[in-house]
Amino acid sequence: MTRNLVNLEAVSKTWGTRTLLDGVSLGVAEGQRTGVVGRNGGGKTTLLEVMTGLEPPDAGRVTHAGDLALGVLAQHDDLPADATVRDVVVGGAAAHEWAGDPRVRDVLVGLFGGLDLPGLPHGMDSPVRHLSGGERRRVALARLLVGEHDLLVLDEPTNHLDVEGIAWLARHVRARRGGLVVVTHDRWFLDEVCDTTWEVADGRVHAYEGGYSAYVLARAERERVAAADEQRRQNLLRKELAWLRRGPPARTSKPRFRIDAANALIADEPPARDSVELVRFASARLGRTVYEVHDATLRVGGRDLLARLTWDVGPGQRIGVVGVNGAGKTSLLRMLLGLLPPAEGRVVTGVTVKAAYLSQQVSELPPALRVLEAVEQVKRVMELGGGRTMTASQLCERFGFTGDKQWTPVGDLSGGERRRLQLLRLLMDEPNVLVLDEPTNDLDIETLTALEDLLDGWAGTLLVVSHDRYFLERTCDTTVALLGDGRLRDLVGGVEEYLARREEAAGAASRPGAGAGGGPAAAAPQDGPVGPSAQDVRQARKDLSRVERRLDRIAAEEARLHEQIAAAATDYERVAGLDAQLRALAAEREALEEEWLAAAEVAG
Repeated sequence: MTRNLVNLEAVSKTWGTRTLLDGVSLGVAEGQRTGVVGRNGGGKTTLLEVMTGLEPPDAGRVTHAGDLALGVLAQHDDLPADATVRDVVVGGAAAHEWAGDPRVRDVLVGLFGGLDLPGLPHGMDSPVRHLSGGERRRVALARLLVGEHDLLVLDEPTNHLDVEGIAWLARHVRARRGGLVVVTHDRWFLDEVCDTTWEVADGRVHAYEGGYSAYVLARAERERVAAADEQRRQNLLRKELAWLRRGPPARTSKPRFRIDAANALIADEPPARDSVELVRFASARLGRTVYEVHDATLRVGGRDLLARLTWDVGPGQRIGVVGVNGAGKTSLLRMLLGLLPPAEGRVVTGVTVKAAYLSQQVSELPPALRVLEAVEQVKRVMELGGGRTMTASQLCERFGFTGDKQWTPVGDLSGGERRRLQLLRLLMDEPNVLVLDEPTNDLDIETLTALEDLLDGWAGTLLVVSHDRYFLERTCDTTVALLGDGRLRDLVGGVEEYLARREEAAGAASRPGAGAGGGPAAAAPQDGPVGPSAQDVRQARKDLSRVERRLDRIAAEEARLHEQIAAAATDYERVAGLDAQLRALAAEREALEEEWLAAAEVAG
């Protein structure tokens, strides 16, 4: 008989003036795998914290099975700073014990590329305090997965994992016997892993059978029925009003509504976009040339990321870029945009190209402006093509800035909201080439869906680097890959072909005679440039720390100079001297940011 592991009975939880959970009752059964979705700030993490006992409910009751072995991955890890990776993951176990355990081996190879953790400077003996946020996240996940738990509760486990890592994690959790509750914005992962979906919205939790795709169909049907009910209510109100005006009672019959199956709901739905028409329209805007790369070699930190590349990017193409960490995905985008010149060869940009670049770093936004003002600062009305337009307010609504939220000061926005605003400002400028580097970072599923819907009708060239497989396959028509050997490959089979190639290369590298180490880190072909060495990675991380310290000092110096300029507003000679110092600092900061990006590409 299947037992319940966790039960919530009439649970309520309030933060400040917001009710995140309002009388929620639900349970997690043995072997059940549940995905939790909803808008950022809607209560997903709060639900997990209440379920696991990290936060007490304001009302109601939470009960756990008496012998429940519970494993929790929170959004922020609690790793001891004075410990090593070995201490955290395998504790005091001897090397032959943990290295001989197939469960531990599978986790270390899946998350780090091998038993010696080739991606970390000192392998298993790396001090936790020296790790980056992404590395700490993988260590916390490894500690959890090597243990045995009846129920895993994971909050954003796919953050900082690449396409291969996410595919491995999906296989791993599917093979586990215990239950699972996971919050993630990765829709492919939800479909692969989950048999139940919970939507947290307006204090309630709506349960759906199946993964993300089944949830979308069921939610659409639920909203259709709700719309039909609302239409019926309006009809009855109109009839009631007519009766009151006429005097004698009106004889009416209740309308009957047939609820169609979910598949019938989308049977006549046209394709997401008309690719032929979009290419035709994009060609009219862009001409024949967008980017032409001629025999280009891209060198960063003394290493050739791309060797003698020849590649054309045409009007209306939608290209997804995947690849191993450190292979040069971001550098490739920056080379096309002219931000990183090739060491050899050349890049030709079409004369009509108007590119917009969404980088991984959230650009500086005007903190004193309101959200709507920050968007209208770029443009008030956006042309969508075909005579269609959209105002700045309508675009804000589409991306979750509804009502009073449009008048929130930019300085008060969360990281995810600032990312959304950055994207809005780019789109409002009406580019004809859109270059997106990890656009799904910090965006919830509702916002991702709105972005995909907008891109469906956007006529231009699109280049996307992302670890979000669902987003890539949803928005892009073709996929190219950087496998760490200096070459760019077209993948007819998309992400699935990329994973198959990486698995095949890893298997070849691990066979006798293929060299020591094996695993994904040794998968690059040996007849060309390979990924960065451990020494290169260590040096890149030192450079990152040095540059970040200098950037912090520059920010402090700039703040001081701004204060001095304000104090000496009437002393023009003094102000001119201070302004010259500011310009010098700005130039140094720009050079340091370029150096930071180059080092980050190598550090992975």
